[in-house]
Amino acid sequence: MLLVAGSTSAEGAASSRSGEQAAPTGVRAAATVPDSFSPVVVTPVGDPTFPWLGSDQKYHVSYDLQLTNASRLPATLTMVQVVDAEHPDAVVATLSRRQLADPDCEYGACNLLRMLPSSNAADTVMPPGQSRALMVDLTFDTLNQAPAEVMHRLFVTGQAVPPATEPSPISYLAAPFDISSGKPRGIAPPLRGENWVAANGCCGTGSPHRPSLNSLNGKLANSQRFAIDWMKLTDEGKFYSGDRTKNESYADYGEAVYAVADGTVSSTLDTVEAGTPGILPANDPVLGPKLTVQNVDGNNIIQDLGGGVWAMYAHLVKGSLLVEPGDKVKRGQKIADLGNTGNSNAPHLHFQLMNAPSLLEADAVPYVIDRFTYRGQIPYPTWLATDDYLSGTFLQGRLPEPQDRTDELPLVLTVVNFSDP
Repeated sequence: MLLVAGSTSAEGAASSRSGEQAAPTGVRAAATVPDSFSPVVVTPVGDPTFPWLGSDQKYHVSYDLQLTNASRLPATLTMVQVVDAEHPDAVVATLSRRQLADPDCEYGACNLLRMLPSSNAADTVMPPGQSRALMVDLTFDTLNQAPAEVMHRLFVTGQAVPPATEPSPISYLAAPFDISSGKPRGIAPPLRGENWVAANGCCGTGSPHRPSLNSLNGKLANSQRFAIDWMKLTDEGKFYSGDRTKNESYADYGEAVYAVADGTVSSTLDTVEAGTPGILPANDPVLGPKLTVQNVDGNNIIQDLGGGVWAMYAHLVKGSLLVEPGDKVKRGQKIADLGNTGNSNAPHLHFQLMNAPSLLEADAVPYVIDRFTYRGQIPYPTWLATDDYLSGTFLQGRLPEPQDRTDELPLVLTVVNFSDP
């Protein structure tokens, strides 16, 4: 399976709601959870969140939960219902069977139950004292369909009461979670030109960002939930032409990277040498041990956008950075060149918004791009079939007529054009 990542793995958004402050707008009073014995403890990972409009023109809410079997008997998770916290009988989504664990599923809404550190779970059994993570991705046709707050009804075969000596079926409500805490930040594109691919974007499994839960600073964190690895295709639909082992052969290498909004540069790194296409350092016995949380994203810029939101631009060409910490930058200002540094097997721009200036403390922040042209989708099987050099042709899903879009987040493997401002 191809992996182009910005890390080791060891938010609606209609135009009337976009372009606003992305930080939480307040703390919602939690719904009342009925008293019950609960062998599996449920804790949200990250801050309250909010809906955002995707390039499928549906509204999405994405977050993660940590599940811990705090009992002395094994617990088997059979189903999770996401319910409206104000009306717990109203089921918003149901996760069960292959959605939780399916060894034969390579991508999509499957394997949402994660081992820690994040990897597919072989089954839904949790021994005593063990934890799992659960990725929750909700989709709504209209913004009004999304409740303000959700809870989670767990169906478990486990320790039903404290004296129990054998597992038995039990269900209970847990973990109220605010999903109306703000509005998605509208930003400008970080790149310009045609045939840009939103590789490794949201949502579901099959790419590294959405399930990228890491243990950092003593807690679980997922700063990459909405991250995209932007890569460019040639007019023929290829990522490179010529010698595939050279960065210069790739269509996007050296492309200008632009600030997505006004802001202040928080930090930079500009010391990492270029990598070699086809080699992912995390999988290399020599290069892997040299990766740290400081250099895993290669040369990078972190920009304070204000209001508790930071942008990260990563894997940049060494020596190309045009800004330093403390610099004030304007939306659309060139700040660096796209490269292939850090944990990357091909040139690309890793981009994300987050709620802190450091990956070690940050939680992902949903966002939308204010203007782009939608060209279509790369079929996921085509993407999975390629090699670590990204060999092949990838414009089979191109639309006959491109579509102008506003205030949407391109979903995984979306192909778009970005025009000049």
